[in-house]
Amino acid sequence: MTTIHTRPLGAPETAATAAAIHRNALGAAQKRLWQAAIGTMAPDAQAKVPQGPEMEKLDLDALLELSGQATQPRPMAAMLHSPEFRDTDLRSLETRQPEAVGAATLDRTRLGTNARHAPALERAAERTGIPATALAAIVNAEAAKDSSGQWNVYSRNSRSSAAGLGQFLSGTWQGMAETRGTWLNQTAQAKGWLDRSGQVRPAARAALLQLRYDATASIETTADYAQANLKLLKRSGIATGEDPSAVARTAYLAHHLGPGDAARYLKTGLTDARASLLLRAQIGGGRAAQAIARSGDASAAHRAWLDNYVGSRVRPERFA
Repeated sequence: MTTIHTRPLGAPETAATAAAIHRNALGAAQKRLWQAAIGTMAPDAQAKVPQGPEMEKLDLDALLELSGQATQPRPMAAMLHSPEFRDTDLRSLETRQPEAVGAATLDRTRLGTNARHAPALERAAERTGIPATALAAIVNAEAAKDSSGQWNVYSRNSRSSAAGLGQFLSGTWQGMAETRGTWLNQTAQAKGWLDRSGQVRPAARAALLQLRYDATASIETTADYAQANLKLLKRSGIATGEDPSAVARTAYLAHHLGPGDAARYLKTGLTDARASLLLRAQIGGGRAAQAIARSGDASAAHRAWLDNYVGSRVRPERFA
């Protein structure tokens, strides 16, 4: 007769298993809530989402840059006053007022081999108000990782200029350096990399871009970029959420689509032409055509794919 050994519910192994099940269930529920908040997905939409290697890396900016469709990123200071966002009030980034996005304590043990980045994540969170768990989730989705899951600070997309833990394109990184009040702007000023007008000196551009490979610089700038994008979305009348999951996923969405496209995506949806361009850039022309045919239009196909990716990959609860 086989003897079955049981352990009380409070035993470490059982408790850990129960905690893991709870986290997975919570993550699934938060994913559904987030998808509902940004737009109803058809019941069979997830089944129509393209699968395979193309799902492994979300890098819309990089792929659009490769195809020649990317636009030159504008400095965040200019975007704050763009016509599409000027209809509501927005505080300057220079006020550095933390966003009321809810509290989430970072569990350093949950970072695993990335625990050494905990101090930088916590400092950036305290400075900007973006939860440390949300920042960890964004970096975890952006950076390349080795077999142990360790983030590669030297991550580089060979198809574009995207680099570092935050995978910032050269133009976006320079724009953040030229945006008053950001961590990168203050650092560039201290190093004498900016001229009198606040623009990056040509001779200093290489050194500035090299700073993308500094973990602290990348994490701090990821936080500033997330904060700025969330403010822009709020100014356009979009509720970005207050819990870390909603904050992380909305910020991640804006990181790739840009605040303009993100606002349209969340409010009315992208046009079929724009959605088709983005979907083809991400998964290839052939698969995009198949997905569009199954969904009926490009906007629905792109939304199904992107909602599923962001909801599945950007999960702050894994670090709490």
